[in-house]
Amino acid sequence: MIRGPARIAVDARVLAARHSSLLRPQRGRLLRRALVLAALAVPLALAVHALDIGWLRVLAGLGKLGDLVVLMWPPLPGSAASAALYLRGLAESLAIAFLGTLLAALLAFPVALLAARNVVPNPFVHFTVRRGFDAVRAVDVLIWALLWVSAVGLGPFAGVLAIACSDFGIFGKLFSEALEAGERGPVDGVRATGSARTQAVRWGLLPQVMPVIASQVLYFFESNTRSATIIGIVGAGGIGLHLTELIRTLDWSGTGFVVLLILVAVAVIDRVSARLRFAMIGRGRPARP
Repeated sequence: MIRGPARIAVDARVLAARHSSLLRPQRGRLLRRALVLAALAVPLALAVHALDIGWLRVLAGLGKLGDLVVLMWPPLPGSAASAALYLRGLAESLAIAFLGTLLAALLAFPVALLAARNVVPNPFVHFTVRRGFDAVRAVDVLIWALLWVSAVGLGPFAGVLAIACSDFGIFGKLFSEALEAGERGPVDGVRATGSARTQAVRWGLLPQVMPVIASQVLYFFESNTRSATIIGIVGAGGIGLHLTELIRTLDWSGTGFVVLLILVAVAVIDRVSARLRFAMIGRGRPARP
């Protein structure tokens, strides 16, 4: 009777002979992978050449960026009045992000019901609604800000509308996909009691997806805090307007102070929204590896 390492070697040879087709290199698979890598490498090389991307320029730019960081230290507002003005601008940016995100979510949710196949089975309806979401989502928030500034004038109202329009298309896509990912069992259970289709959606489907939808809204509120800063550059209100003016006048200490305010605000919102997201999906804190 064969024992020990010899037995293991025999078993290995038996397995290799029995499953030789699985163990030998798959030439077709390797060829497909090589073709995929080549298909990715060719357009990448063409893009680098067409856009005149030079890594030496990147290194030189990093050096200049480091010089700007040195000029921003220490971050000082200049005066108490300026600090109060910047804090007010930051609060305005937070309000723009909050109102824009909330308005987009409230408008997108009922329309997303029409785009979900398990809610509205009519293919023409959800195809039309989804293409509408695509059209709205295709326009960047900065373009929406320029359009609304031209339509309603300068100020935070244009910023709220810009974020709401941009997020409307994104929320519509995410909400409809979350609805379609819901389990069918609870819906069938509600329908088995003799309830109407709308009641099955209300009591069988929505309780499954509402924590996911709320988590997505919280995440986009955090993201829109940064977007509210960017759109302020084009006159849509918020702290972005002050940041642009400080950079234009080469006030680097003031610029550092405003950037520090934005970083602190984003970090706090990220922390709070992360805790709320985990609480909504039934966990008090993220799992540790």
